[in-house]
Amino acid sequence: MAKVAFLGLGVMGFPMAGHLVKKGGHEVTVYNRTGSKAKQWAEKFGGKTAPTPKAAAEGQDFVMCCVGNDHDLRAVTIGPDGAFAGMKKGATFVDHTTASADVARELDAAAKKGDFKFVDAPVSGGQAGAENGVLTVMCGGEADAYAGAEPIIANAYARMCKRLGPAGAGQLTKMVNQICIAGLVQGLSEGIHFAKKSGLSVPDVIDTISKGAAQSWQMENRYKTMNDGKYDFGFAVEWMRKDLSISLAEARRNGASLPVTALVDQFYSEVERIGGKRWDTSSLLARLEHADVKKA
Repeated sequence: MAKVAFLGLGVMGFPMAGHLVKKGGHEVTVYNRTGSKAKQWAEKFGGKTAPTPKAAAEGQDFVMCCVGNDHDLRAVTIGPDGAFAGMKKGATFVDHTTASADVARELDAAAKKGDFKFVDAPVSGGQAGAENGVLTVMCGGEADAYAGAEPIIANAYARMCKRLGPAGAGQLTKMVNQICIAGLVQGLSEGIHFAKKSGLSVPDVIDTISKGAAQSWQMENRYKTMNDGKYDFGFAVEWMRKDLSISLAEARRNGASLPVTALVDQFYSEVERIGGKRWDTSSLLARLEHADVKKA
């Protein structure tokens, strides 16, 4: 059992922190910007709450974090009330936020100055993965920092946890993940759209082609809800656009060519304009069907 803090109790952090108690058996203290959410979590899981990130981090072996973006991450780590001001020597800070590789490197450097460890560890699997404790965790950081954090992560909420390289490598890998998802969902949307236009049975088509080279997680898990025009099952469009903006910004720096990713990001902006800001990422199909309505 370790002493663990968790900062950020959104749709991902709330269940992840709960798994640290229920599955990991750890003593957990939580901090959330909205204090009522922290109180709700403590009442459900029996942990403690703290009024500031610094207070949550004090005396802990591990501090986990899952917030919105680079700005939110700096807000809970840096400054007199930030978690880094409360980290004890030798402790490990694990950041599950999907953020830039730059901020990961920045925080890793700050951790070294403070004589504690840092791991950037963004996750994939969405709200369902967090609730079921089966996330994929992509990590960057020093080998010893990862070695200490890996059992805590794996035993609580990960089905896959791997170190990909130094600080920032986890965030870069998450960018690859989102780049791949964008293309897959657009292809699946176009396939379903084409099948409908051709008068085919979408379930029969998917049942057939999912046994071949076209198979993907998106196809297996999203085609039914997409076919029914339901988009309340996962990662929101506005979050995906945030992630794609990080990927595209990194590509401008490293020289990678991402024409499909840039195009799909534009398509998601169109989904937002027709009211789909909070729809899940499979709503790219709604954009195609909306275009049909406009043409009619």
